[in-house]
Amino acid sequence: MAAVPSLAMAARALLWVAAALGPVLAQSRYRPDWASLDARPLPAWYDRAKVGVFVHWGVFSVPAWGSEWFWWHWQGQHDAACERFVRRRFPPGTSYAEFAPHFTAYDFQPRQWAQLFQRAGASNLRYGLYYSLMEWFNPLYLADKQNDFKTQSFVLKKMMPELYDLVLKYKPDLIWSDGDWEAPDCYWNSTSFLAWLYNDSPVKDTVVVNDRWGRGCSCHHGGFYNCADKYRPGSLPEHKWEMCSSLDSHSWGYRSNMNLAEVMDEMSMIEELVQTVSLGGNYLLNVGPTKEGVIVPIFQERLLALGRWLDTNGEAIYETQPWRVQMENTTDTVWYTSKGPVVFAIFLLWPRDSVLCLSSPIPSPGTQVTLLGFAGTLQWQQHPGKGMLITLPYMLPSPLPPQSGWAVKLEGVE
Repeated sequence: MAAVPSLAMAARALLWVAAALGPVLAQSRYRPDWASLDARPLPAWYDRAKVGVFVHWGVFSVPAWGSEWFWWHWQGQHDAACERFVRRRFPPGTSYAEFAPHFTAYDFQPRQWAQLFQRAGASNLRYGLYYSLMEWFNPLYLADKQNDFKTQSFVLKKMMPELYDLVLKYKPDLIWSDGDWEAPDCYWNSTSFLAWLYNDSPVKDTVVVNDRWGRGCSCHHGGFYNCADKYRPGSLPEHKWEMCSSLDSHSWGYRSNMNLAEVMDEMSMIEELVQTVSLGGNYLLNVGPTKEGVIVPIFQERLLALGRWLDTNGEAIYETQPWRVQMENTTDTVWYTSKGPVVFAIFLLWPRDSVLCLSSPIPSPGTQVTLLGFAGTLQWQQHPGKGMLITLPYMLPSPLPPQSGWAVKLEGVE
């Protein structure tokens, strides 16, 4: 899973890019059942946003080794490598709770984080909260689990009071639920909470939730669908969905044993974004700060690279909709989005002859083609078979490959 319980409610959050606020939802009362809750329209801001930043930051950032599942691997599974790590680095008898005072956040600069995320492509930031329903070692949860979840001591005494308090105190526009898979939604009281959230909470008109609200709910119930971590559908889904991905391929939280080869490169990051948005999804990219609150330079560099790409090509991403064709039928390197009558073709590889062949658009005599980031219109001609051949601007030869991803704007095509 993307993230897990820590000793206490970890400082994990989501920041979503919102290009426009969108209209508020029509007033209606929702019943505490999935038929009613699933009928709620998704607030417009979420679909328009397209790009978000996920932050995993908690006590697991203190050992900062292996992954954010460190506590479970160490004391739940008794993983030999984790036990060896603790023996070498910490005094005998160390417990997970003793890591907490070292979660200092001494260098946490929230304004700098916000500026970084804005430079990563955010025009407006909306605040969301991650919340893990379960807690691996909470005695109340373990007792309910032992009773096959026929009792709800953990839910009634700890989880639900905390969840209600978080909403009332912090008023998040997004709740990213997790840790649901061991018990059904009736144990978690999920539908009752969501009915209150949609009907009476201070964020009832703007809040968005995901689909992790009980065993079997994922990809079936909730607001947008995660379905699975790093989920990639093979075709256009019927329901709004999200692809959550992490810059560190092995972890969502910071780990000191990360190496450069395990960090997503710029091309892979842009490919994920483009493919996700073309298929109607939102892209949620994760970073894990250190225990002091530092987003390490390699993560900053990747976020800024994404921002530079969006500075040029954001018109083909933000507030777009899937087109009638999502990708060229001859290649997976050309993906389409649309905005009203305008179609964008985003190509991930620069053609060697600087001629882009598109078989899906049907041009007309009035068709105009521009390349985002370049001035002027481009010459094009009808393909002898179908589609169009677009002559791209000349690029000087270079021993290095060019950046990944360019977008042509097609006006007057079908």
